[in-house]
Amino acid sequence: MSQTPLSAQKVLSVAEVKPPVHTTHQQPLTPRIITQSPATHSNNSMPTINAIDGYDPYFQEYCLMAEYNQVQNQKIPGVYVMPSALSPFVWNGFIFVREGLYQEGVFRFTMTIPDTYPDSDCPQLLFDFPIFHPIIHPVTGDLDVKRGFPKWRRNVNHLWQVLMYVRRIFYKIDTANPWNKEAANLYEQDMDLFKKKVAETVGVSQENVKKPPSSDDPYALNISPLDDDTYQEARKQMLHLGRSASEESNRPSGLSWMHQGSSQIFSREDAASA
Repeated sequence: MSQTPLSAQKVLSVAEVKPPVHTTHQQPLTPRIITQSPATHSNNSMPTINAIDGYDPYFQEYCLMAEYNQVQNQKIPGVYVMPSALSPFVWNGFIFVREGLYQEGVFRFTMTIPDTYPDSDCPQLLFDFPIFHPIIHPVTGDLDVKRGFPKWRRNVNHLWQVLMYVRRIFYKIDTANPWNKEAANLYEQDMDLFKKKVAETVGVSQENVKKPPSSDDPYALNISPLDDDTYQEARKQMLHLGRSASEESNRPSGLSWMHQGSSQIFSREDAASA
């Protein structure tokens, strides 16, 4: 598998092992229905844990934490995601496409989970620019998630499956009922021009990834070059940890009943005279 020029020139500071979501509350294991009227928020505002109807917000947060842990356990290749610091219903992420027509593409996205979760429809997934793809809207950059999840079913469908679906669309192109008819027609009738358009999209993605995220979310993922000093310090720490682990594994785990450097066993007389 070939490495992308971007990854060949720069060491990326995003780790594939994602940090867990922390909360200061003890989460209830069963849902509790709340009777207060739902708070409303504008289309431009970010959903918050307080603007929810139907379930105790702590229960919802607990469920989202469980979903995120499942994402970590799946270790989806090339997909990096982090819940927003501003709302647990918004996850920021990147996908690195490592082969196929979209190889070398680095696409930033935002996944928004309905605030009626877990009794909700499928999440919305929006790319930071309109990728040239049959099932991505050519103006808004929205992905047709419903194509993969026509009916979102609680306890059957999970957020990690949405991320798997996002990854799969770049490797297996579906042109049925397209959102971008031009992309679908070119894929079926003029592959050379389709590849040219995709190459332009990949180029835009590599330029956009160098820019800071437009969101003011402190947890929004950002990719930056790793300077040599930082790299050397990280390398030094990793080597030190490796040596420490090796020394620890070689250390005796209990008392020895043998004389050092020999196979002679300690006797009671030896112990008494010692």
